Amino acid sequence: MHAPASEPLRRFIDVARGAGLRVSPAESIDAMRTAAVVGYADRDVLHDSLSLVMAKSAAEKRLFSDCFALYFRRDDFAADERPTPDDDGTEAGFGGGVGGEGGQGEGGGGSLANILLDNDRAGLAQAMEAAGQDSGLANIAFFTQTNLYTRRIMERMGVRAVEHEIEALRARNEAPADIRAGRLEAGREFLRDQVRDFVERHLALFARGATEKFREDMLKNARLSSLEKRDFERMRGIVRAMAKRLAASYARHRRKRNRGQLDVRRTIRRNMGWEGVPFITVWRQRKIEKPRVMVLCDVSGSVAAMSQFLLMFLYALNEALSDIRSFAFSGSLIEVSEVLERESTEIAIVKIMCMIGLGSSNYGNSFVDFEAGWMTKVDSKTTVIILGDGRGNRTDARADIVERISQRSKRLIWLNPEYRASWGSGDSDMLRYLPYCHVATVCNTLRHLETIVTDLLKDSH
Repeated sequence: MHAPASEPLRRFIDVARGAGLRVSPAESIDAMRTAAVVGYADRDVLHDSLSLVMAKSAAEKRLFSDCFALYFRRDDFAADERPTPDDDGTEAGFGGGVGGEGGQGEGGGGSLANILLDNDRAGLAQAMEAAGQDSGLANIAFFTQTNLYTRRIMERMGVRAVEHEIEALRARNEAPADIRAGRLEAGREFLRDQVRDFVERHLALFARGATEKFREDMLKNARLSSLEKRDFERMRGIVRAMAKRLAASYARHRRKRNRGQLDVRRTIRRNMGWEGVPFITVWRQRKIEKPRVMVLCDVSGSVAAMSQFLLMFLYALNEALSDIRSFAFSGSLIEVSEVLERESTEIAIVKIMCMIGLGSSNYGNSFVDFEAGWMTKVDSKTTVIILGDGRGNRTDARADIVERISQRSKRLIWLNPEYRASWGSGDSDMLRYLPYCHVATVCNTLRHLETIVTDLLKDSH
């Protein structure tokens, strides 16, 4: 069964998305309509038309052109130096004499054997395309699958029958049969090289998106404290994308109306011009306030990596949060909101680390600083988030201040990068703080951060 006309374009859109091109569902529909109008006959016209629909910036147009050139490239099979049947008198009309079945070959090589002997490049290309589609080549994700798909495509093209025919011809021990077997063996090797090139081209097309997704999933689930520096830039991009997606989702929920409750009084007033007949209904809407957040981040050496990503995440969510006040502490506590608002998050975090970071933790002293300077700003609409391992180097824990923060705030959330088995061990005061936390959870990966911030936004609805 042939794929519908729109199927190649749908796969191309998937390829473009995997390469990093942002193509919305509406743009996909426009691309389908565009291809239906201009057709596929003129590749340049198709390229220019789809580029107008799918690529918005100069960078995206370059990316689009690269994907288009690679995807729609249909090279002929490379020149094959094997003699064609007409080049050698021994070969001319060979099939009937040896195969015994009108050119099908005694071993049952069938159509693939004939295509190889006739050096029919167009037929080979067509058969390879069909076999690639049947074998699910678009699902290739890793270079280690290259040999698997090469063999799978060759088998769907009928290479087993060709191999059986070669064995049968060799078994005859006759000169004409040996000649035919040699030509089929050369054709099989030639076909293997061409199929492998075909698979590698599809790997470059389809695996990029899958590989990036696999890498992104690994980074989301990796402990932030063990990240290598080379992954930091990629992680920043992931954080920004996650925050943008959460902010968009939150805004969408805020716009939803509470359609289940009719506001009778406003409906009657709205329809006074129609003598009270309710042509226009007015529904009650619930006011949803953006969360107010105060973040206290331990920036001592053990938690510094986690803190910078939490701050980056929250400040990327500025559209969804009405007010963020940020504090950094190690031996003492300072407010860093102005630095984060004035500078880009990456630069601000470097400055914060220079100001107060990477020292020894003193939670008790830091909580005293917070109570003296900012406790009056905490009210019943404020969510307080503390990010730290709770290890105060055996100083006074001042759990009484944490209790007062909990009583004044809407919620107190403690994010601890250590696993629960370590809470309370050694110099950890986490078990002293635990009774006063509305939520206390392990948080040491981006996946944990995403879940916690998602819950924070949901609870504001």
